[in-house]
Amino acid sequence: MTTGDQLGAAVHRLVGQVAHWTPSRWAASSAVPGRSRAEAFHGTLQTLADAAATAEGAPPRPVPRLDNDLALPDQLRVLAADLARHAPRAVPAAVEAVTALRDALRPTSGGPAGPGG
Repeated sequence: MTTGDQLGAAVHRLVGQVAHWTPSRWAASSAVPGRSRAEAFHGTLQTLADAAATAEGAPPRPVPRLDNDLALPDQLRVLAADLARHAPRAVPAAVEAVTALRDALRPTSGGPAGPGG
């Protein structure tokens, strides 16, 4: 499996975990101290964008923080596809970041997670 395929698989797993979330689930706490799930997700999007910019020798590009958290999975899909296409050297770190985010978005309560975390 190529690193691009690994990134696609990691993104697919993460999107499958969060695509059905309501705004209240996005607003819940993540495993990242002091950050909601949406804030942690957006932070990872920015990390990926920064890695792509660095790999391309370009200045950092801010990822827009949209009003609707339900758009976050779509932003990830687009950003990951662009990263794999234009900054393949950044893909291994992106796989790690997406996998870490998936873990950080799991419930922190210790109770049953239900489907999709």
